[in-house]
Amino acid sequence: MFKLSLRAALLVLLFSSFLKVNAQDSKLGTWGIATVVMPGDSVHRWGGYTEFQTRTNGPFSQFQYYEAKAGISYDLDKNFIALLGTGTYHTYDYRNVSAGPNTNEFRLWEQMTVNQYLDRLKFEHRYRVEQRWVNGNYRNRFRYRVNMFIPLNNKKIVEKTWFLSVFDEIFLNNKRPNFERNRVSAALGYQFDKKWIAQAGWIRQTNFTEANTSGKNNIMLMLMYRINRKGSAPREQVPTTSD
Repeated sequence: MFKLSLRAALLVLLFSSFLKVNAQDSKLGTWGIATVVMPGDSVHRWGGYTEFQTRTNGPFSQFQYYEAKAGISYDLDKNFIALLGTGTYHTYDYRNVSAGPNTNEFRLWEQMTVNQYLDRLKFEHRYRVEQRWVNGNYRNRFRYRVNMFIPLNNKKIVEKTWFLSVFDEIFLNNKRPNFERNRVSAALGYQFDKKWIAQAGWIRQTNFTEANTSGKNNIMLMLMYRINRKGSAPREQVPTTSD
């Protein structure tokens, strides 16, 4: 079942990559997210992850952005997780990708995640402080995200579980504009087994500047592979996106 679903998804992506979007400024883009995560647990408190993302201006066309990042985590306990991360981010003009990126960014961040398991509802609160070098210029940024998960056919998100994921994230700056960005998402997910998780849904990003406000809706597709260590005690995990 999983192999057939994966092949179908790859065929759709391959076919869509040949589509042309004539509009110069499409109202709908695409975010593709691939994540490999090794969570900590009561036996092995250290963990980590790596993630790769691509974004397009149009639906599955007009490539304009990619990022690659990784982090090391430490479980203070099952509900408090600290993480140190780093990443590289590159933005292109989709009309002239061959010219190379017009924005290059290197980033470090420190993060604390607090999880709440309230019977069927699962909440994740994420606090992040970022140090950013954008085209050589240094900036700070502060982020808070609340993510809610609702399993549909089980009380926990385990093998063969359908679930809903909804989050809202705010981006703050110590320079004007202090409220820099808002990101909202809703997705339907499925955990195939102990390793593979997929989500598909909608994500809207709104940027705020002193001159204007701009927002865009995007199709979000996410595939996660979870590394499970031998001898680890079973623990409920939320299938969160790492971005």
